[in-house]
Amino acid sequence: MIVRVHSGHHRRDVYIVNQRLGHCGEHFILLVSADMNATVDMQTLYDAGAHFALSRARRHPTATPYIFSTKDRTDIFDLEETIKRLESAKALAGAIAGSGKRVLFVGGKNEAISIVKSAAESVGAPYVAGRWIGGSLTNFKNIRKRIDRLEKFMSERESGALEKYTKRERLMIDREIEKLLARFGGLVKMTELPGALFVVDSRHEDTAVKEANQLKIPVIGLSSSDCDFSLVQYPIPGNDTSVRSIRFVAEAIAESYAAGLTHRPTTEGEKVPAIVKSDIKTARR
Repeated sequence: MIVRVHSGHHRRDVYIVNQRLGHCGEHFILLVSADMNATVDMQTLYDAGAHFALSRARRHPTATPYIFSTKDRTDIFDLEETIKRLESAKALAGAIAGSGKRVLFVGGKNEAISIVKSAAESVGAPYVAGRWIGGSLTNFKNIRKRIDRLEKFMSERESGALEKYTKRERLMIDREIEKLLARFGGLVKMTELPGALFVVDSRHEDTAVKEANQLKIPVIGLSSSDCDFSLVQYPIPGNDTSVRSIRFVAEAIAESYAAGLTHRPTTEGEKVPAIVKSDIKTARR
């Protein structure tokens, strides 16, 4: 619901959400200012439960500026601030893609794995959907050697070149391929260090965040109130355990990345993949 509030000579739109929390079913009013262009995103964020943070006892001090209020010991994020930060993160993702670099999508918690993988694959971006392998950034040279070995085996298997090996040797190679795919399958397209990281739950992905900070790679992070926001250059304060919240943010970043791809420089003979929003929606289903 949108109402107009007049304060002196100033007028602003206000977004009112009737929210229910607690075992007693008590209601309260969440009141934040909003412009007309942001209302759709705010409604979607609210419907996705993005405004729910964790208990106040678990709040990291750096999360305080993003908290709107606390009800029944549960912190509530300021959705206006979430939208502002999300727009900044989307702008970065588009700019990174436009510059010819890639955004690495990272999500290892159960709620995020399939969403991160689908969002990244829909726009041709590299991803880590599972446990982060230490050194994936700081020791990328050696990680890349493992990926090259995976690509070599995959190419030989497809071309039939593995037929020259014995049955036992082929079985061992197949096992190694599966092992390498599980660890590095999402990184095959990453031929160099990424221009930025997008992580779901920067606290859960603390190793990836620390490696990115060490290499001065900007981090976009969907972070709940227990995260250290000082480690994330482009934080998106929001619920990082809700599937709907994660999907909304991941797909928003993916769409901006896809839009940026249409402006990136290409080498002779290279084609920019035609990626549209329908690809992302198809991946969602």
